Amino acid sequence: MASPLRIGLAGLGTVGSGVVRMLARRRDEIAARTGRAVEVVAVSARDRSRDRACDLSRVRWFDNAVDLARDPDIDVFVELIGGQAGAAKAAVEAALAAGKPVVTANKALLAHHGVALATLAEAKGVGLYFEAAVAGGIPVVKTLREALVGNRIERVSGILNGTCNFILTKMQDEGIPFEAVLAEAQALGYAEADPTFDVDGFDTAHKLAILASLAFGVTPDPEAIHVEGIRSITLADLNAAEELGYRVKLLGVAMRTESGIEQRVHPTMVPKHWPLAQVAGVTNAVAIDGDAVALTLVGPGAGGDATASAVVSDVCDLAAGRGCAAFGVRAAALQPAGRAAIQRHEGGYYIRLAVVDRPGSAATIARHMAEQNISLESIMQHRRGRPHGGDRPDSADDPAPVVLITYATTEDAVRRAIAAIEADGVITAAPQMIRIEKD
Repeated sequence: MASPLRIGLAGLGTVGSGVVRMLARRRDEIAARTGRAVEVVAVSARDRSRDRACDLSRVRWFDNAVDLARDPDIDVFVELIGGQAGAAKAAVEAALAAGKPVVTANKALLAHHGVALATLAEAKGVGLYFEAAVAGGIPVVKTLREALVGNRIERVSGILNGTCNFILTKMQDEGIPFEAVLAEAQALGYAEADPTFDVDGFDTAHKLAILASLAFGVTPDPEAIHVEGIRSITLADLNAAEELGYRVKLLGVAMRTESGIEQRVHPTMVPKHWPLAQVAGVTNAVAIDGDAVALTLVGPGAGGDATASAVVSDVCDLAAGRGCAAFGVRAAALQPAGRAAIQRHEGGYYIRLAVVDRPGSAATIARHMAEQNISLESIMQHRRGRPHGGDRPDSADDPAPVVLITYATTEDAVRRAIAAIEADGVITAAPQMIRIEKD
């Protein structure tokens, strides 16, 4: 058997300590499957005294992750620090420059610097592996990069952020408003003290940028992605979706269009019978539509064991000598992602308006919709006093909550119609617009 593969691991949080435990627990099986033992021989972390529930008595410690990355006595550098810059970026660059392959779970680093890092890895003849960077324990990176190479991928979409899916599921199932569920998610450790990165859609956008690169051969570029989060979603929206036969999910969607690769992150109404609609809690899911195969992968999108499983999978590929280009093709072959105009996206739309209850308001709304050639599939009006799903008594001063469901139209047309309705002063609050995915 070949000599052991020596791992230097930077970052001993939940995932890092999980990797150490998994490699120790599965040592014999990994050696049998790869033909080579795998050993963690050196680590870097800020606090040496913390109990991490794993045996670190025989490893060497480094205070500086860059020094660990350059250590001549490691064969592979595993980066689990996180963040798109700082120590994580410096250490990964140092390891690649020293001719060491890198395994990382860092989606922000890859979304912003993936091409540069892949170029450096190719120049040094080493691999850059990142199965754990997207969807945790779901093997979506290898599926796109390797298993589906015979397909022309037309669309990739998915629930890529467990925090948002937990919040939307809890709101839907228990009738609890956004702020209260967010506070619960923070208490449970599903959301950070500052939840902006998750609930405003940026985490999903980083993951989508990586998936789009693998699926369509474009450079990862978060700036090419239209991003909306879930802060504006109310119980009224979720109740309306339920009544109409949909569930609201924060989706990341990348697809081929006539104007290029369209990439978008936003709340979406999906039919209840779709696999994505049935994914609850912190679970992730990715749907891939190819010309030969269409499939949906579902599983844990975060957590120590799930993410550690993906990291160990990459380490085992290295031990077995399996490798390929980081994004499926050489970095120089990746094409600019561009930004396909989302205003051209065609589909149905849910529009919720708080309408001033006076003669002519409905006619004004209908007129502006007609001016944009928007046909309405249905109109729903609930009693006053429920613009946010509440149940207080009606008041003559309350706006009338009106929900419009459009037939397929363009987003540009919908936005022009809504702007005209706002300008005419017939609504009293910012309108809500949610895209609808249909069979």
